[in-house]
Amino acid sequence: MRPGRNLDYPFETRPELGQIIDVAPGIHWIRMRLPMQLNHINLWLLDDEDGWTVVDTGIRDEPTRNAWEQLFDGPMKGRPIKRVIVTHMHPDHIGLAGWLVRRFDVALWMTRTDYLMCRNLVSDTGHEAPPEGVRFYRSAGYPENLVEEYRTRFGRFGHGVYRMPNSFRRIVDGETIPIGGRNWKVIVGRGHAPEHACLYCAEENILISGDQILPRISSNVSVHPTEPDANPLKDWLDSCHMLKRVLPQDVLVLPSHNEPFYRADLRLQELIDDHESNMGKLITLCAEPKRAVDCFPVLFRSRITSGNYMAATGESIAHLNCLMARGQMTRRTDSDGIIWYETAE
Repeated sequence: MRPGRNLDYPFETRPELGQIIDVAPGIHWIRMRLPMQLNHINLWLLDDEDGWTVVDTGIRDEPTRNAWEQLFDGPMKGRPIKRVIVTHMHPDHIGLAGWLVRRFDVALWMTRTDYLMCRNLVSDTGHEAPPEGVRFYRSAGYPENLVEEYRTRFGRFGHGVYRMPNSFRRIVDGETIPIGGRNWKVIVGRGHAPEHACLYCAEENILISGDQILPRISSNVSVHPTEPDANPLKDWLDSCHMLKRVLPQDVLVLPSHNEPFYRADLRLQELIDDHESNMGKLITLCAEPKRAVDCFPVLFRSRITSGNYMAATGESIAHLNCLMARGQMTRRTDSDGIIWYETAE
C-alpha cells in the first residue's frame, strides 16, 4: 500500500504562493517552493496578538524572499513578526531565519543542538572537503567519480542559509510557549535532526510536526562523516514510539511536506514497521558481505542518482549501524579501506 494512503486529509486545496489557508482560528498554512526534488515546504503563521509568530522560514533564495514580501503586504496585513521559531536545522526550515529576525529585530527560537549544529555546518562554506569525509565515503564503496562529486558539493549547506544570528532563544523538550492566547508544548524528536522541535497545542489538538511526522514520505535518517558510528535510526524509532504514546489519535498534524492529516498513530506505526522491515531485508542481503552502497536496492523504491547518493549512503549506514548495535550485524575493513557488513551468526 502506498505510504499514507490510510490517513485522513481534511483539506482539499493547498495555499498558492503568497497566500494562506486557515487550518484553525489564528493558525495559518503557508506553502513555499523548493528548488529540489522535494519541491515544496509548509510553513505556519500563528496569530500573536498585535503580530505574528512564524514557524519555519523556507530556504534562502530570491523566490522565497519574494513570496514573504507578498505575504507581508497581503495576508499578514502589515503586522510585524514577533518571533521566529524553527523546528530544526535543515536549510528548507531555517534558510531565511536570519533574514526575518534581522528585518523585524526579533529573536530566533530553536533547540540548542540544532542551532549550534547549523552554525557549524554553515562555517564549512568555502572550505575543502576534509579527509575524514573522503575516507567515510570511500569506505562505503564510492568510486572515484563520486568521491570527486562529494568534494565538489562539500560546503553547499551554507548556500541555502541566510547569515545566522549570533544569539538565539533556546527551546527545550516539555516547555510551554504561549502564543496568541494558546499554549504550545515543545515535543523533541531525534534521528532526522539532532534535536527536532514539534509544537503541540492541546486546546486545538494540533501538532506542528516539522519533518518528525510526514504523511507520504519518510524523513531521511542518516549517519554523517562527523560521527560515523552514530545510531540515529535508534533515536528515530524511539521518537516514533514516544510520539505514539503522547499524542491523541485524533490530533491534526501539520507537517512540513505534503498535506495536514489525521491519524498520526497509524502513520507512526507505518514508519516504524517500514524501518524494521528494511532492517530485516538487510539481514537477508548481508548473508554474504556487502558494502553500504550495495544496500540501496532493498532500502529505496526511487532511483538513486548523484543528487541523492549521499543521503542514500547515510541512511544505509544508519540501518547497518542500528543492526550492529542490536548484535545482528558485523563489519570489517579490508586492505583498501572498504567496510564490509555481514549478518551476525
